[in-house]
Amino acid sequence: IALWCACEMAARVFLRSTLQICSRLGRFRQQVPRLYHCASARPAALARLCQRELLHRQTQLRHLQTSAACCGEIVQFKLSDIGEGIAEVSIKEWYVQVGDKVAQFDSVCEVQSDKASVTITSRYDGVVRKLHYEVEDIAEVGKPLLDIETIGEGDDSVQSEVEDIAEVGKPLLDIETIGEGDDSVQSEVTSDTSSSDEDSDHKHLHQRVKGQKVLATPAVRKIAMENKIDLSEVQGTGKDGRILKEDVLNFLAGTQPPKPAAPAVAPTPTPIPEIIPPPPAAPPAAPPKPRPVVTIPAVVGEDRVEPIKGFRKAMVKSMTLSQSIPHFGYCEEVDMTALVQLRSELKGSAEQYGVRLSFMPFFIKAASMALVQYPVLNSIVDDKCENLTYKAAHNIGLAMDTSKGLVVPNVKNVQCLTILEVAAELNRLHDLGLQGKLSTQDLTGGTLTLSNIGVIGGTYAKPVIMPPEVAIGALGKVQVLPRFDASGDMYAANVMVVSWSADHRVIDGATMARYSNLWKSYLENPASMLLHLK
Repeated sequence: IALWCACEMAARVFLRSTLQICSRLGRFRQQVPRLYHCASARPAALARLCQRELLHRQTQLRHLQTSAACCGEIVQFKLSDIGEGIAEVSIKEWYVQVGDKVAQFDSVCEVQSDKASVTITSRYDGVVRKLHYEVEDIAEVGKPLLDIETIGEGDDSVQSEVEDIAEVGKPLLDIETIGEGDDSVQSEVTSDTSSSDEDSDHKHLHQRVKGQKVLATPAVRKIAMENKIDLSEVQGTGKDGRILKEDVLNFLAGTQPPKPAAPAVAPTPTPIPEIIPPPPAAPPAAPPKPRPVVTIPAVVGEDRVEPIKGFRKAMVKSMTLSQSIPHFGYCEEVDMTALVQLRSELKGSAEQYGVRLSFMPFFIKAASMALVQYPVLNSIVDDKCENLTYKAAHNIGLAMDTSKGLVVPNVKNVQCLTILEVAAELNRLHDLGLQGKLSTQDLTGGTLTLSNIGVIGGTYAKPVIMPPEVAIGALGKVQVLPRFDASGDMYAANVMVVSWSADHRVIDGATMARYSNLWKSYLENPASMLLHLK
């Protein structure tokens, strides 16, 4: 009985192992049925099947390589507060790209706020993994600017593992060598790839016509793709045959003329027998009256929408706020004859110091000297107009026209500077303004503003006050006009018109007129400025 039980036990174990092996062989046969049919007759098919399996495994190894390379800690570099109540900035330029290594205090980008340009530096050591914004995008303070993968101590070991995996993941077979000598397999591969080639040709249907590139903007291509239009059938009316939006719309409406076809070959006329006399000549028809030709102008461009940002956005805020200020104007003529002669004498001396001497340093210095007697014009008022602050420093601003909009930098502490020093500071601000590199310090803290519209050619103006200031002056161009002296004799005078605007809530007309007269006297008699220069 014991022997019988032992034999029965051994038989059960053998039967169970046999069933497991058979089940595995069955699953293997189901997974690769083509191997059994093609192994003997089609060796190339077997090689191609093995190659696909190797490519699949190689793809898995590549995924493993990607996960190993990104094992560092990703830190979101957030845009911190840059002061002056700025809530958003525009990305002006990126100094790094994805994959670049950065260290602490390295410059990563330059941003443009409403008031100045600021360079952002890195606070981490690592590798840039993501840029959250493109150039000209608006970035908000406190939001992520870019992602940095910080560098740790285990990076060297990780890098070596990645290199090992890359070596394992190299393809073991050359695809081009598979199937050589097997015409049937080659034909099968050709048939498999023919459908993908047709899809590729259909995808590029709107890009090329008989080997020539179709000229059209992405917006026009999108309209054609949505309406399933072949751009090769559309006649372009733009420059060099460019297809415009109107051409596609006319094609949809059926009003576009067809594309010019190749001239057809005229058939050979049948010879007329000589026995048939020619028909009598018809009388010449009267020439048709010429009709007026009406030329319809073609649309040569498209409308574009441009967001308001940078200096223009700051100008929108300040000018909108200035509309709540009650302005009053005051205009006066200034005889610049004596000042024109004085500037011509001092211009050469200033050039020896590398300074360009214009009329503006004299205007600014005279304005500062007049503010000593009328300090209310050098004050600022709060938003509710409840407090008036008299400023000790004469920070006189100059409205400057740049390619990015209106900016108003100011010369600090004019009351302590000479005319030559004021001219040198104006040269510096002018050069920075042309380059778009004026700092926040240069653009803030102004107390009185002068706008030199005469450089462009204007004579009169109605300047708008820059809050929280209380006055502004616009200077016209210098004109040679006839005037009379004290003896009644007429002479050619260099005349300039100044237009003042003041906040009528805190400045009365008499104060503005007295200040203007004092400022005018310094310019008409420049020698009088020597008595008050410091």
